[in-house]
Amino acid sequence: MIRVLVVDDERMVCAHLRTILTSAPDLMVVGEAYDGADGVEATVRLRPDVVLMDLRMPGVDGMRAIERIGQLPTPPRVLALTTFDLDEYVLGALRAGATGFLLKSTPPEDLLDLVRVAAAGHTVLSPAATSRLVAHGGRGRQARDLVGSLTDRELEVLEGLGDGRSNQEIARGLHLSEATVKGYVSRLLVKLRCDNRTQAALLAREAGLGPRR
Repeated sequence: MIRVLVVDDERMVCAHLRTILTSAPDLMVVGEAYDGADGVEATVRLRPDVVLMDLRMPGVDGMRAIERIGQLPTPPRVLALTTFDLDEYVLGALRAGATGFLLKSTPPEDLLDLVRVAAAGHTVLSPAATSRLVAHGGRGRQARDLVGSLTDRELEVLEGLGDGRSNQEIARGLHLSEATVKGYVSRLLVKLRCDNRTQAALLAREAGLGPRR
């Protein structure tokens, strides 16, 4: 059973998400919170596997809440919820440590699948939303310059990250051990100046790598 916490200052949004999530037999909504501070407290108290975090909230906003959750000893996976009013909010959330992001308009069946993907340890980046981020960010050339210094094998691993694959899946596709892939990912984060694999996945998209599915 995947335990989910919903954090959004609009109670109607929370109710809508709860209805969708509880329709799946393998998902459980363990609680709701209506601002970032309460979201952090609820995360500590309820220990969810996945947190759906709205970004734009009064008081403690989603980005600061994500940063605080990331400092916990065993943080859950956090997915940023956005309506895409401001793209920089999403970029800020990824830099703060979010696993990925979802549009609030995501169809219910897709939402359920993406929560499962996040709980399994994968990066969740909506292709349509990522394309818009890349277009607005104007970082394509910078990203291509960064990946230009990578070896062929490092590029293959980075493509896997851009495709949202786990280390195990990348290892299987490249016929490597999972430990070897983990080492490649660690080196990539240093070379690309990324704080986490989600940022590396976004950079891969900006450079035109992945997804291949």
